[in-house]
Amino acid sequence: MGAAVTRPARRARLLGAVMAGLLCLCPCAVARAGTPDRVPAAYRLAARQAGVPAAVLYAVALQESGMRFRGRLVPWPWTLDVAGRSLRFATRLEACIGLHRAIARVTLRQIDAGLGQINLGYQAGRYAFPCELLDPYRNLAIAARILREQHAAGGDWLAAIGRYHRPAGGAAAARYRRSVRRHLVEVLMPGLPSSPPPTATP
Repeated sequence: MGAAVTRPARRARLLGAVMAGLLCLCPCAVARAGTPDRVPAAYRLAARQAGVPAAVLYAVALQESGMRFRGRLVPWPWTLDVAGRSLRFATRLEACIGLHRAIARVTLRQIDAGLGQINLGYQAGRYAFPCELLDPYRNLAIAARILREQHAAGGDWLAAIGRYHRPAGGAAAARYRRSVRRHLVEVLMPGLPSSPPPTATP
């Protein structure tokens, strides 16, 4: 009988397998900087179906669920935010268990789930079962539709990004826009400054 595999070793193997299965959700390692490949296929599909720029959807996901993995920022599909605390899980099943535990402790409006951090309370009409939001494709489809709806309310895509985070606008939406803009610049034009140049004062 072979030596028993330790829990950390099993977890490391599982995480490696998970990452291998998420290539369509994360940028391909061989993609050249500045090419459309910087936006993974799953995001391009959801964005096309909703009529949203793919880079906008991907930049929002980077802001909402991004985590450092092997030296780069990638959206993580099994991310929860529970009452302001970010939780990340290795598998969808673990995240689903964590989601049900969170539902038992706090109100639905205090829980965000998945790649686009869909709020369980405010977006309750968009899913039948909470763990649906941990399906990366389902989550991206919902996030893309929300962005499309917020863009239809008027303004440009940056304005829609701000309303995605806070429909009422204000300082919180402005801060969010600035953060997502940095990701957007990196996705579209890597190497350029992520903040706009300062304007001259009279």
